[in-house]
Parts: sequence; C-alpha cells; structure tokens
Amino acid sequence: MPLTEMAIRSAKPIAKPFKLADGGGLYLLVSPTGSRLWRLKYRIGGREKVLAIGAYPDIPLAKARERRTEARRQLAEGLDPSAVKKEARQKVKAAVANTFRSIAEEHVAKLEREGLADITLNKRRWLLGFAYPVLGERDVATITAKELLEVLRAVEETGRHETARRMRAALGAVFRYAIATARAENDPTFALRDALTTPKVTHRAAVTTPKEFGALLRAIDGYTGQPASTAALRLMPLLFPRPGELRLATWPEFDLDKGIWSIPPERMKMRRPHRVPLPPQALAILRDLHRLTGNQPFVFPAIGAGHRPISENTLNGALRRLGFTCDVATAHGFRATASTLLNESGLWNPDAIERQLAHAERNEVRRAYTRGEHWDERTRMMNWWADYLDQIKKTTKKEP
Repeated sequence: MPLTEMAIRSAKPIAKPFKLADGGGLYLLVSPTGSRLWRLKYRIGGREKVLAIGAYPDIPLAKARERRTEARRQLAEGLDPSAVKKEARQKVKAAVANTFRSIAEEHVAKLEREGLADITLNKRRWLLGFAYPVLGERDVATITAKELLEVLRAVEETGRHETARRMRAALGAVFRYAIATARAENDPTFALRDALTTPKVTHRAAVTTPKEFGALLRAIDGYTGQPASTAALRLMPLLFPRPGELRLATWPEFDLDKGIWSIPPERMKMRRPHRVPLPPQALAILRDLHRLTGNQPFVFPAIGAGHRPISENTLNGALRRLGFTCDVATAHGFRATASTLLNESGLWNPDAIERQLAHAERNEVRRAYTRGEHWDERTRMMNWWADYLDQIKKTTKKEP
C-alpha cells in the first residue's frame, strides 16, 4: 500500500530501525534517533543495490517518487542510478574546485608554502580580490580575455594604472597554475599585454648629491624622536637596508662583537639570507639602543608596545617632521643615494655594491657565476661609507 504524508509523520521511532514501503522499491527508513531516510532498492546485473535518495522532510514524498521514476528510467537505459549519482556529485565537486577563486587560493597557498613574505602574499590576495566579485565563481577554463579586460579596466578607471598592471600579472600566474594542474588550457592575460595603460614610472625620491645629502644627514642628527625611531632613522643612511628589513630587526640577528647583522631569508625580498657589515658608527648607535631595548624582541619597538616594532610609516613620518617632503626624501630613497654615491666614487666593485644592496643579478647566466659575497670588500666599503657620511656632514655646510 502506497505511503501517505500522514503515515510518514505519524511513524514513531522504536528501538530498532524499520521500513515504510511505498512500492517499486522505494521505502522510508526510520531510525531509532527519529531520522527518516529515503532509500530505493533495485537490481542491476543480477545484484541488489540500494540508492540513497535523501532525508524526509527535505525530500517530500512526491519528490522521492520522482527520484524513483528517474532511477527506473536510468535502469531501463542500462545505467546504474548509484553510479550516475556519484558521477554527478563528482562533477559538482570538480566545478567548485575549478572556480577562479578556488584555484587562486590554491596558488596563493602554494606561494605561502614556498616562503613568500606575508606582505607579498597579502598584496597578491588584495590584487586577486578585485576579480572575485565578477569572476570568483566562474569555471577558470571559460574565462575570456575580454572578460578579464573589463575587470582590469574597472580598476584603471579609478586611476590605479600600476595596480591594474600588477593585477594582470597576478591573474596570469593563477591561469598558468590552472594550466599546470590541468584545469585550463590557455592564459587569457597573454593577449592583454598591450591593452592596459602604461603607468608613469615615478622613482622613490632620493637625494643624490653630497651637498643635499650632507644637509639631510645633519637634519637627521638633530632629530629628537623616541629613541628607537631616532636610532632607526640614523641607521638608514649608514646601512641603507630596505626599511622593512630594519624595522622588523630583532636583537638575535646582531653580533655586536663581530660587527655583523644577519638578516634571515624570510625578511629579504629575494628570500636569501643577507649579512651586513656594521661600521663603528652603526655599532655605537646599536650599543646605545641595546641599553634601552635589549630586553625586548624587536630592536626598534613601538612606543608602549615592545611586542610590536615601529610602524612602516615611522621613518617617513620622521623625515616629514624634519621638513623633507615625499618628493625630496624617503626612507627607501637612502638605497638609491648610497648606490649613486658609491658607484660615483669609483672606489668599489659594482658587484660588491649590488651585493650590499641585496639586489639579484638580472642576467641568469651571470647570476650563476656571481655567487660570492665580496665580504671583505663590502666590510671596507661600509667603513669608508660611514666615514664619508661624517665627512660630508662637515664639509657641505653652507657658508655663514
């Protein structure tokens, strides 16, 4: 006798599971916990099998009967309803795994395993995030160059031309990862190489003449901020690291007796460890600061928060308070200043200067043969550089 909705609702659970048959192999399995599960018993190839249809009331009686009819149709065509259901489930799972968002997140996770810095990963996530509202749930293999261009144009229209350019590169990396994992066959960003507005290149401001640099150094010597930020500002022209490398420095990285600062690879742009020779002037600054912050993890702790370093805006903020606008001097600009003046001195091997700046050799063949650190020359160079800074502070003063 066929089931009715009333019969189903009035069925009470007992100590053991029991079945309520509807006919044609369809039945409702009532468990001791009170759950009601639709099942369809059928035979294929001489074997009896059971197809799970779903739970009641999510699947009402009428819907369960429709599923039974569909299963019978599949059997008549020689198909196994359980196999058909499994294949459909796998297709849904694959569709989710093949969305642009899923593949982009996989790619970022891969970069994270490879040790990219958090700031680099966050920038990559930020760039990819512009595409998610439009393309996030799309099958990556179906996305066209035209659709990508529309997303990139939307970013360009806000005036962020450099962001759009970097975003195209980030999108391309995702598509190439999709190709490598057999979920796409082409990279549509390749066709967009010349489609975006070329951003105007603006180099970070830096003073590049001894007279201007001497004035900047004298101003820094007169800076009266909190000890950690004052010390960091004085070390930037002496050591010319990337600001983040100095800002996040910890005391275990410094061997003040040997005069060496060892920066771990995870903080370096090129993901390689880097050693910095410390001239006497830098050692004097660090020893004075060690008396104040040596019991804290960071060399340059934030005010009232020793567990955090000074912020990324601290050094540029100090330069602004000294009267140097962003188009005149920046913390990162000390690197350009050092590179310019060291090269113009003619005293030092350009490879030693580049190694001190922790730059990567662009030529792959040359990079394979220039693995030396030029340590001895760099040590002499950094001592000369510190003395040179002392000299230009004195000799470039304006006449009274």
